[in-house]
Amino acid sequence: MAASREQVIELLSSAYSMEIETVLNYLANSINLDGVRAEEIKKSLAADITEEIMHAQQLGQRIKQLGGLVPGSAAVKLGNQIQPSEITTDVVGVIKAVIDAEEQACAHYKEVIRATDGDDFVTQDLCIRLLADEEEHLILFRGFLKEYESN
Repeated sequence: MAASREQVIELLSSAYSMEIETVLNYLANSINLDGVRAEEIKKSLAADITEEIMHAQQLGQRIKQLGGLVPGSAAVKLGNQIQPSEITTDVVGVIKAVIDAEEQACAHYKEVIRATDGDDFVTQDLCIRLLADEEEHLILFRGFLKEYESN
């Protein structure tokens, strides 16, 4: 059975919160990381920030289209991701945190896709496109991890 409009709005609001938290953590890590080995990761995170903001904008627009309200700062649920390390040279820790965040996002988008299957094709299509973006990030950072763990 398809999810109700209210349930879909709640799922999208959770996804919105996840994207906002990702922006905050990617921004912090793209600035805080130190060292020669960190440069490629910092560049990749900085580039991903723009894409994650676009995801949040698209989710917000869909929430509004469904009759919901986009969460403000008091309603955004944060703290579900691995937080940036105080050890500014912990590149592997940052990569693992990114992988974790991307895996959570993929799992959540799959949940929304299942919840809207056969009923809300617009939301489903949006989440399929967002899932593809998140899977791309996931593959990239898994590749980074392979390289770092082989050294």
